[in-house]
Amino acid sequence: MAHPNGTTLLNTVAVRTDFGAATRAAAVVFMTVLTVVAAQISIPLPFTPVPLTLQPMVVLLGGAALGSRLGMTSQVLYLAAGLAGLPVFATSPLLPQGIMRLLGPTGGFLMAYPFAAFLTGWLAERGFDRRYSTSVIAMAAGLGVIFTFGVTWLAWFAAPAPAGFSKALQLGLYPFVLADIAKLLVAATVLPAIWKLTGPRSSS
Repeated sequence: MAHPNGTTLLNTVAVRTDFGAATRAAAVVFMTVLTVVAAQISIPLPFTPVPLTLQPMVVLLGGAALGSRLGMTSQVLYLAAGLAGLPVFATSPLLPQGIMRLLGPTGGFLMAYPFAAFLTGWLAERGFDRRYSTSVIAMAAGLGVIFTFGVTWLAWFAAPAPAGFSKALQLGLYPFVLADIAKLLVAATVLPAIWKLTGPRSSS
């Protein structure tokens, strides 16, 4: 892919303004806020403590648009707000806001967000966000991080009692994987479309 290594959509936009640093900072805060909003659009499922939310797609899109370090930063800020006790996590009748949410069954998914954003952003910096097929690969890699962290935590570390691997798959993977793949296939269209309009296109 012929493109400047490390170029992200955010960097391309920022260098076209007189306020590059401010643009980057605003984008990080915006993505943090968007993650909070996505958490509130959640569907509790009666057979699992893990709700269905739009957060994974926001995390992946944010990583792709902001790049590895800033995408990761936006998610670290999100978790920091949660640790501070702000009501930023998805509503749950069983799980409190604050640090206990990270220690509970959904903690692995939440703690995976910075790493998923970093990996997706790292691939985007290498041009994976320029075409639909490679955008799917970048986001699938990030989604894989989320499910790996989430299921592993649920199986062996979650408070008050780990579920075990087989049960963790039933609670944290099987109910969500098809829906998240479908959302991913739609979300993967966003960055290539924006690049086509505002950024330089890569060529094979």
